[in-house]
Amino acid sequence: MTTTAPTVELFEEHRSDVLAHCYRFFGHHAEAEDATQETMLRAWQRADGFEGRSSVRTWLHRIATHVCLDMAKAPQRRALPTDLGQAGEVPSGPAALRTLPETTWIGPIADHLLPSRSDPAEAAELRASVRLAFVAALQVLPPRQRAVLLLRDVLAWSAAECAETLDLTVASVNSALARARRSLAPYNASDLSPYDQIDQGNDQIDQELTDRYVDAFERYDVAALVELITQDAEFSMPPFELWLKGSGSIQAWWAGPGTICRDSRTIRTRANGRPAVAVYHRSGQEWTAFAIHVLERCGDRIGAITHFMGPAVFAEFGLPKIFPG
Repeated sequence: MTTTAPTVELFEEHRSDVLAHCYRFFGHHAEAEDATQETMLRAWQRADGFEGRSSVRTWLHRIATHVCLDMAKAPQRRALPTDLGQAGEVPSGPAALRTLPETTWIGPIADHLLPSRSDPAEAAELRASVRLAFVAALQVLPPRQRAVLLLRDVLAWSAAECAETLDLTVASVNSALARARRSLAPYNASDLSPYDQIDQGNDQIDQELTDRYVDAFERYDVAALVELITQDAEFSMPPFELWLKGSGSIQAWWAGPGTICRDSRTIRTRANGRPAVAVYHRSGQEWTAFAIHVLERCGDRIGAITHFMGPAVFAEFGLPKIFPG
């Protein structure tokens, strides 16, 4: 039976799925985009050889997995500040903060770049699978174990499908998956499960919480901001190594070094399946791109705030460098 070769248009229909897969692997949008581009190129070059034994989506994920493994041959592990050490103390000012190279850090991904899911359960699974804590935890795994875990636990492939893709035995796949799961065991299981059913997300609560955060932040009302966070909330700002834990420490930051954020302007967005706020700082007569705050909700409050700094991340989100209006 002759199978018609897939078209470029058909490949593009699955681009966002491939990008999400590559992002989970690398934890960084630019690297995921490079891997996605290479996947699409290889798929186009091999289109005549597509035999139709699987869906085009599965075939592209096979190619993407090999691309990711090829790109991951150089040692690298991206992380969040909360992964690199204990919570610190509020410094005297921003100048006292220590920065680490960009290659150290997990980066965010804009929700509009991710695949859309009309089914609520599938949408919840997608949000959980790109959650910052889950993506950061994946980076502790060796590349092949990471690939196995993503194929088995996120894409829900069978051990046989995974073995065929990675040219392994089923026993080897099962062994790699067991080792990967053991490596992730020390982490908070509710943070790491790609099918976390504890909190599937509530759009109304997200909206109300974001509205209150934006209102308090633009007024720079520290007391109102503190009311929005949990008692054990976490606060970090890559590329700064420092992170803070607890509402008291975060309040001290907002009342101290954080006052440079007074008179900011904001744009609502979404990142990693979570509400996010793009913050612009005043510079003369205009407001310039400063940081994107990703808000991790815990119940009806904010349990973690991660600031991703710099204009490069604004470009990845399709946001302007200068606040409009």
